[in-house]
Amino acid sequence: MKKELVRRAVFDSAVMIVLAVLFAFNYMLFIVKNQFAPAGFNGIATMIEYKTGFSVGYFSLIINVPLCLFAFFFIDRGFAAKTFIFSVVYSVALLVLQTETVSSALAQFQYDAQGVDTIFPALIAGAVGGFVYGLSFRRNASTGGADVVAKFVSKKNPMLNFFWINFAINAVIAIASYFVYAEPDGAGGFLYEYKPVCLCMLYCFLSSMVGNSIIKGSKSAYKFLIITSHTEEIERDILLKLKHSATRIHAEGAYSHTSRDVLLCVVNKRQLIEFRDILAQYDNTFSVVETVNEIYGNFVNVKKDENWVKKTLEKAEKVIGIKGEEKPPQPPKQ
Repeated sequence: MKKELVRRAVFDSAVMIVLAVLFAFNYMLFIVKNQFAPAGFNGIATMIEYKTGFSVGYFSLIINVPLCLFAFFFIDRGFAAKTFIFSVVYSVALLVLQTETVSSALAQFQYDAQGVDTIFPALIAGAVGGFVYGLSFRRNASTGGADVVAKFVSKKNPMLNFFWINFAINAVIAIASYFVYAEPDGAGGFLYEYKPVCLCMLYCFLSSMVGNSIIKGSKSAYKFLIITSHTEEIERDILLKLKHSATRIHAEGAYSHTSRDVLLCVVNKRQLIEFRDILAQYDNTFSVVETVNEIYGNFVNVKKDENWVKKTLEKAEKVIGIKGEEKPPQPPKQ
């Protein structure tokens, strides 16, 4: 058990290191040349660097190290440790990429839209950022900054959605970018544009959408709750045609107080039509369908384990016949 925990901790740390380096490249290749602020505290750091030249790498260290210490004592130690690894590696990687030698070598790969079609680097940066956010949260970690603040607030008040808190922080950053990226108009004033605001909002929206999709998982399915008087027949069809099993729940109608069996079954998206066709064959049957984002646990792989299917059907044959009819009791052997 301890070896498994150590192995998982090492793997999580390695993943966070890779994600941090990817996040640093994402910043250098798609954000720094196109004058818009990304999400979170990195957006604040980007605007400070734009105005003062103070590196995002140093700002990230100054902000995230205290936040990680705070998270260690008040949120979760594992979360704090992995977030600390990400923050340190990201800051160091960014500082290395910003050195003159590496920066000049990287220049040919940077996406500099030069004020034209800047939506494309924002789209790419948002998608990559969302990928990093999603994988980080799936490993009980974060990219630091606003994510730590949002997690602490949502822990203290679970009714507040984690991503709504981040959205509020990012909205403030988007508004601030309207003033930060204003250009002198040559007459002593400033020329304000909504482009940085729009790019910031686009980055935030896309990164949140991609991050949410990764956190929820891609193994979406459908959960059926089936109320029927043909429990055995439907169970058999599910086993034979879909290679799935089901859970039988005994229930009673609230009005008629009639006893009924309720079947609970989860099938993948490709089997939805087949499942509906099975239910359509039986009267006195109706079902409630819900979307399931992901299923956790250790289960028998029915499709691969033919022995399990055979044994289950043999057990079912003791109760029901080929057509789902009850078998008559067999006379005792002489």
